[in-house]
Amino acid sequence: MSAKQVWGLVRASFAAWGEDYASSMGAALSFYTVFSVAPVLLIAIAVAGLVFDTHAAQRAVASQLTGLMGREAAAAVEALLQSARSPSGGVISTTVGVVVLLIGASAVFGELQDALNRIWRAPVPRPPGLWRLVTERILSFGMILGVGFLLIVSLVVSAAIAAFGQWWGDAFSYQALVLEVINFVLSVGVITLAFALIYKLIPRVSVQWHDVWIGAAVTALLFTVGKSLIGFYLGKTGVASAFGAAGSLIVLLLWVYYSAQIFLLGAEFTWVYAHAFGSYRERPQPAAAAAVPRHASAAPQETPILVKPWSGGLAAERRAGRPPGATPPS
Repeated sequence: MSAKQVWGLVRASFAAWGEDYASSMGAALSFYTVFSVAPVLLIAIAVAGLVFDTHAAQRAVASQLTGLMGREAAAAVEALLQSARSPSGGVISTTVGVVVLLIGASAVFGELQDALNRIWRAPVPRPPGLWRLVTERILSFGMILGVGFLLIVSLVVSAAIAAFGQWWGDAFSYQALVLEVINFVLSVGVITLAFALIYKLIPRVSVQWHDVWIGAAVTALLFTVGKSLIGFYLGKTGVASAFGAAGSLIVLLLWVYYSAQIFLLGAEFTWVYAHAFGSYRERPQPAAAAAVPRHASAAPQETPILVKPWSGGLAAERRAGRPPGATPPS
């Protein structure tokens, strides 16, 4: 892939990101995430507690949140966890609390699926029946269990790195640097796997594995680098102090919002790559932007998969029948 083709992919990804109103989709994801983060983490801790000690899982979550979000946003999440973990006053209230916890935990994944379906121009299904609702909830709970599995992997990797550092510490003078590099590579690998699973399994279209791996890796790198930039920005601008008691929650909202934008941009990149070089390359493109519904509700039932029109250099090349990056005829 040439530099011109890479630049064309980047331009087309940003154009698609703007066309799909990703800023609005990110705001919706942020709203649902704030209400879902505590239930999701509680279930993930419970799953990890089946393998490790529950307190060790809680400490690992607190450490990961601090490293991922920064101290203030992590404090907001821990406060939500503590509130959700507080015992209730009776059987009825406990039962209601468990039901609300499960529904809340699955809400963010429903919104995530809607966003990815919009990006991929997934066909609009018939009015939802009971079976489809059940299968979608099962998929949501499966993703929650996947979060718990990733937490287990994180605990195992952290323990292995710590043990390796103690064993190798006296024999190698650059121990800290090497462990930092190993931790970074493993972190990017785990995040890439998580994004690949989401990009592959969540949309209501058939996406091949070779389409999602590059997009997932690019998103993981952007996310890993972006979290540091987001943390630096939030730490330097004094957002938390400007909002008083609600400062930690505002920081959490901003962090989730910026992270959602990175995730959605990666999804758009995956879509562009699949149509430029992947399994969707030979699919017919619509003649004009007006032919593409901007909202899923605007499409008729059983609408075939529609895709966004190309933009920039890639658009001209596709319209001319040339592969991306080819030299135009003289």
